[in-house]
Amino acid sequence: MFIKLFHLAERKNIVFIIVYMLFLLDNVLLTVVVPIIPDYLFSNLLNYTYTAKYGPASLSPLQRKYETLESDNGPLGALLASKAFVQLAFTPFIGYLTQVLDSNIPLLVGSCSLFIASILFAYGNSYEILVTARALHGSASAAIAVSGMCILAEHVPKESRNKFMPLAFGGIALGVLIGYPLGGAAYQLLGKIVPFLFIAFLILISIVLQLGLLTTESMDLHTSANPNSTYVQWVELLKNKVIVISGLSICISTSSMAILEPCVPMWLLTHMHPRPSKWQLGAVFIPDSVGYFIGSHFAGLISVEPWRISISAMVVAGLSCIYLPEANSMAQLSIPHFGLGLGVGAVDASLVPLLANFVDNQGSTQYGPVYAFQQAAVAVAYSFGPLLGGQAVQIFGFPWLMRLVGFVNLMFCPFLLELENRDEQKRPVITGYMPSYSTLDSLNSFSQENE
Repeated sequence: MFIKLFHLAERKNIVFIIVYMLFLLDNVLLTVVVPIIPDYLFSNLLNYTYTAKYGPASLSPLQRKYETLESDNGPLGALLASKAFVQLAFTPFIGYLTQVLDSNIPLLVGSCSLFIASILFAYGNSYEILVTARALHGSASAAIAVSGMCILAEHVPKESRNKFMPLAFGGIALGVLIGYPLGGAAYQLLGKIVPFLFIAFLILISIVLQLGLLTTESMDLHTSANPNSTYVQWVELLKNKVIVISGLSICISTSSMAILEPCVPMWLLTHMHPRPSKWQLGAVFIPDSVGYFIGSHFAGLISVEPWRISISAMVVAGLSCIYLPEANSMAQLSIPHFGLGLGVGAVDASLVPLLANFVDNQGSTQYGPVYAFQQAAVAVAYSFGPLLGGQAVQIFGFPWLMRLVGFVNLMFCPFLLELENRDEQKRPVITGYMPSYSTLDSLNSFSQENE
């Protein structure tokens, strides 16, 4: 009996390590492209663009940079946003698959897609191939994020989620922390191919671990999910204040960071003198990563209600966005960048365990729909954030764009007061089947008896 319990605990630890590793690699690939792609496209396409539009390149490289650099925000934003658009499209489908096929098979498929995307990034030399790689990464992220969170929710006890589930966000935070400087430094020292091949090698190790452990648990299909109930589940999710407000909070705060990805490198290349080097384009995001790492862990260590943490975090994120364009040097940028990462990390870590507890309060074990909704909120942020940010910076300018983003964060804070109402979390809205009125009445009676 003792040996059986020991092997069970050891198995859960390995499962956590696999999920943590995938969260890490997914976000390393997400952020490692940020300092690489803008300079790569700028260096390879600038001479061609100028020659095609203006004839022979008679101007200096610095003059040509000012002529063409601002117009690159749109295509660059579209490239970065393609990942999130695909992730947004795949997320509801992955949420359904976790109910029908269990969570381990979508996780394995997502890992294989992430491996292929890394190879395409390594050897892709055209804009079209890079967009394809970014889009394939989006499908992989949808599978990894939703399946990974469901696996953790199934294995971590309810009373421990507020402390241990943020540890999984440590993988996300560490991936963000590693990706930006790794991309900048490796690109300058080793070229574009090496960092992506290194990521692909680590993903391959994760796939081998999954084939040896996780897939053995996924031979039996789940029969509790009814395909006809999928639409009903999403409609019911959108009717619940806890789910909608949590999703909007995650979406708005994450958008603040997503907008920076295409805008900050171009802003630095255009307005900073002397021009930042390749490694500095990645290093400028290190404070974001450090702040996210601290915020995601800090939220799980203090005994404060999630809604209080999320309000404070969005205030910090909003003020950081407003202050960011006032910085005049790379050193001054570190303060608002750190504050923004701290706020986004705290919002994620405080609200994601709340969603798992909400499912449990409904007497359900189907975490797929609620985490598909949460990941859809993240995907919306990373799709419309870079795309609209790249276009809006040409209309408002970078300083006023960031002030507007900060103002939106601050204005949303009062809505988070709705999360204080615990009665909303006891409404039975999430099930794996089409609910009947008698079923809902039974759950309501059970909830009242427990109270």
